[in-house]
Amino acid sequence: MNKNTLSCVDCGTQNCKFKNRTYPDFCLTTNLSEEDAQWAAVRYDEDRNHEVMVASAEVEYEGYCKWTRVQEIMEFARKIGAVKIGIANCIGLVNEARLFAKILRANGFEPYSVICKVEGRAKTSMGIPEKCEEIGPAMCNPILQARLLNQAKTDLNVVIGLCVGHDSLFYRYSEAYVTTLVTKDRVTGHNPAAALYTSNSYYKKGFGL
Repeated sequence: MNKNTLSCVDCGTQNCKFKNRTYPDFCLTTNLSEEDAQWAAVRYDEDRNHEVMVASAEVEYEGYCKWTRVQEIMEFARKIGAVKIGIANCIGLVNEARLFAKILRANGFEPYSVICKVEGRAKTSMGIPEKCEEIGPAMCNPILQARLLNQAKTDLNVVIGLCVGHDSLFYRYSEAYVTTLVTKDRVTGHNPAAALYTSNSYYKKGFGL
């Protein structure tokens, strides 16, 4: 395997979290340029990035192996002063979104949800192949979801089950910082890591391993 194609997943030491340890010769840390290091360091002083980084680290520390992700999101929101919480949810997970909104309200937050099928635009009207309408005629509209949440001036947006790719477009156009509560995986009950855990057994052939 070419050295230039190797990355962190090919490392067996994970010593970047320690000091004075050995590293593989392809290590991204030891081969890091000063320019790249400084570029990232400067970005943490832009907008509210430093505040978000500090709040994230505190939530990780305070809730380590104690808080659920729902709790972590609320604690993070409090630390950055977020009160109006946008919810960008899949229509297939509307019940989960309602439960999350109920919890947010009970804890002093103001949830505001925009569902993926907002506007109800036909898939074919945007050049999506007609065959895709076999599982539903209305397209998901993540860019409009982001716009409407931007107009609502949400302080923090939370994704609940947007499709692969649709979530990418939402992240791109959301003006507020975004975190994810649920990652959709219809086959595993929205636990996509299950496919990784079974990739050496039940799903091995399916992944071509």
